[in-house]
Amino acid sequence: MKEYVYVVAPPGLTSIQPGQVCKLKKLYMALSKLTWNWFAKLSSFFISVGYNQSMNDYSLFINSSKGSFTTLLVYVDDIILAENDKEEIDRVKEALNKTFKIKDLGDLRCFLSFEVARSKKGIMMNKKNMH
Repeated sequence: MKEYVYVVAPPGLTSIQPGQVCKLKKLYMALSKLTWNWFAKLSSFFISVGYNQSMNDYSLFINSSKGSFTTLLVYVDDIILAENDKEEIDRVKEALNKTFKIKDLGDLRCFLSFEVARSKKGIMMNKKNMH
């Protein structure tokens, strides 16, 4: 199957007429394939260490057993880990580091365009102003 991807012309491109679009070629397809291969490898890894992939959101992986509940959310090359079992998180981070050489950025402070703050009352998320 051959796919064509069209995008609005970037600002400053003067060689096209108003209303025309640009057709992406090989680079997009190569990046798309690389992204899919990366996600397939990462998914296989999570499944191999005991996680189940959510059927509702394929970027979400869940592990629950004996009172322990851990979730992993993948966004491109970032992974958010949430848990009620610190030992499980440590186990997963160690396995990830052995396989992929990860960088632990610590507590979540920002995700997409949200700021995340913790207090004794809980977790607060605030939409960043993107100006």
